[in-house]
This record gives sequence, C-alpha cells and structure tokens, in this order.
Amino acid sequence: MISLESRLGYNFKDISLLKNALVHTSYSNEVRRGIASNERLEFLGDSILSIIVSEHIYNKFPGMPEGELTRLRASLVCEKSLCGFARELDLGHFLYLGKGEDKGGGRNRDSILADAFEAVIAAIYLDGGMAAAKPFVMNFVLREIDEHIEDNTKDYKTILQEIIQRNPEESVTYILTGEEGPDHDKRFTVEVHLNSNVIGEGSGKSKKRAEQMAAKQALSLMGEL
Repeated sequence: MISLESRLGYNFKDISLLKNALVHTSYSNEVRRGIASNERLEFLGDSILSIIVSEHIYNKFPGMPEGELTRLRASLVCEKSLCGFARELDLGHFLYLGKGEDKGGGRNRDSILADAFEAVIAAIYLDGGMAAAKPFVMNFVLREIDEHIEDNTKDYKTILQEIIQRNPEESVTYILTGEEGPDHDKRFTVEVHLNSNVIGEGSGKSKKRAEQMAAKQALSLMGEL
C-alpha cells in the first residue's frame, strides 16, 4: 500500500479505508469472510467528486449558464475521465478481484476502474476530510477543465481548413508521427501537412487533441493567431 499512497500523494492514518476502496464485489462475494466491497465508498465518492467539481466550475465560470455548467460537470466526472485517472494511478494493479473477474480482464475494465477511483476519493475524505479530498480531486480535474475549455472554444482544425480552402488546389492532411507511453497514459504526436509540406506539429493525450495542437501551431506560424 505504500507504493499506492505515494502515487496518490496522500498517507492514510487509517489504511483500512484505502484497502476497502480497492475491494470489488467479485472479491467480497468470493471470499465471504465479512469483507465489505467498495460499493458504499463509491457511492460517497461520487457525491464528493460532484460537489468539488461543481463548486470549482461555479466559481471559475461566473457567466456560464446552468445548462452549460451541467454539461461541463458531466464531461469531467464521466466514466471515461474517471477510468483515465485510475489508469494514471495504476489502480487496477492494486484491486482485490474475484478469480473470474481477474481472469476476465477486470483490472482494466473501465467501469471497475472508475468506481474504484470514486471509492478512493471517499477513503481520502473519510481519513482526512475535504481538506485532503479536494486537492487530490483537483490535481486531475484541473487538467481536464483546461483541455475541455480549449477543445470546445477553439476548433483550430476548422479554422485552418477554412483558410486553406480559399485555394482549391491546396489540401491539408494530418499524419500520426509518434505514439509513446503506457496504455493508461499515452501521448500522440501529429504533423499537419499542406500538400507535401509540414506546416505544424502538435501532441496530446489523444489523436484528436494532437491534431488540434498541430493546427494551432500551423495557424500561429501563418500569423493567423
């Protein structure tokens, strides 16, 4: 557990809380020794995550209407985001799973990882209060907010395409030139080509993000930003 605490950036006073956060129902059902699953912690963690994110985006975007706040929060606390956070921490490695679930790939299953991440939030909260849970959550969410806002306010690919289309004989293509890192934390590099010439390069945690960053660099070099 020491290595996991190091990844979390938090040392538990009551380590049993962290252990409980890692117990999947398949393990508790299989062992049947009164070991509780992480379901109750997951329930609590979901609420704690929601209030932390809601408070932050409410204060950060004072002019944003309720509907947009709701959509932004949903994108930040969705299963895709949470399982990504869990993979950054390599939570799957530390889970207690039943034999069948383990053999069936449970350590890398999105739903299991997302639930475990929420359970860990609750464990930190119960051990150290909101003062401990909030910085843990925000360490992950702040990056997601920055990327979400940029991705949804500036579509650099469309802007570049509109400029290039002024000359019908010109064409733009995006080429993946690099992919590195483990599955839970990959980074992609993309070049944008104007005909056969490289006019920009970008990187990101997804191919879509890398393409946007390549287009952004191209626009900057063209003096369009």
